[in-house]
Amino acid sequence: MELSEIRLQIENTAKKLADFRGSLDLEEKEARIAQLDDEMLHPDFWNDQQAAQAVINEANGLKEIVNEFTEMVEAHENLELTYELVKEEGDEDLAQELVPELQELLERMAKYELQLLLSEPYDKNNAILELHPGAGGTESQDWGSMLLRMYTRWAEKKGFKVTTLDYLPGDEAGIKSVTLSIKGHNAYGYLKAEKGVHRLVRISPFDSSGRRHTSFVSCEIMPELDDNSNEIEIRTEDLKVDTYRASGAGGQHINTTDSAVRITHLPTGVVVSCQTERSQIKNREQAMKMLRAKLVQKQIEEQEAKLLEIRGEQKEIGWGSQIRSYVFHPYSMVKDHRTSVESGNVQAVMDGELDAFINGYLRSRIQ
Repeated sequence: MELSEIRLQIENTAKKLADFRGSLDLEEKEARIAQLDDEMLHPDFWNDQQAAQAVINEANGLKEIVNEFTEMVEAHENLELTYELVKEEGDEDLAQELVPELQELLERMAKYELQLLLSEPYDKNNAILELHPGAGGTESQDWGSMLLRMYTRWAEKKGFKVTTLDYLPGDEAGIKSVTLSIKGHNAYGYLKAEKGVHRLVRISPFDSSGRRHTSFVSCEIMPELDDNSNEIEIRTEDLKVDTYRASGAGGQHINTTDSAVRITHLPTGVVVSCQTERSQIKNREQAMKMLRAKLVQKQIEEQEAKLLEIRGEQKEIGWGSQIRSYVFHPYSMVKDHRTSVESGNVQAVMDGELDAFINGYLRSRIQ
């Protein structure tokens, strides 16, 4: 890279950092961090563990934003100093040492910009993820279990906590449905990119004739709400509550008590179920949390539909939209149909390497 090009890149990073500073409101964020730190020092802080964890998550998220910006500013200042030294001494070897440092800063800034895009009302929330295989029996149910592994791997790489809320195993292999709680800062903001239908094309291991099969699994993503949230009013008379014996792994209580809970919200027809807790009371509490999340997500989709109608855009935003194809045969390719982001490394994607697809989707929403 020529010295003049390095100079131009350094100037561009300075402009970008100035843009970040203008949109961050650092003083407000630092004041909020100080307030949250004071709350954490209170003797009664851990009396409500769920509320305490929410405070910790918010504080960590804000600190990450502020600290990363500070570190990027320092990295830019170091680049400026090294560049001035290179210009004075005319040392070409030293100039080339600037290139990887500059590239690293540009990559950090790209990731940082993405984080700043997560500014919608529920983006910072934990997420609830549901997978529902389509028609196709064992083949689609096996595809469901592959996606379950993929999302679990992705969440673990992000440092998120994954908890199974509901699990219905397939008849021979895979899953009939699964519901996960994914806890971590911006979990919903990232995972909302995954809402929709995921399509698999492969030679089926369950077909003795070795034929190629196409399978579909729908992925639903909802923001998890606090128990004290008053954003959704749910009336008791609007609920139909059923209890039943849990199925699948879970301990000796499985199939001995009616601990599993299914709740139907009569006005909307939304149904949720939870069977992973040992007590019916805890399963009901978790099911109510899932119901609130689904009703909020329904509101979000209705608002998006109205905005698209106002703009005159013809876009399908429902659950039925196919968002991504995973082709294992006759070639290897994963392609997102909304953004055209693709990867030839199918195995890496199935191991949780989803950031390129998620990032591409988030950036496309502001273009």
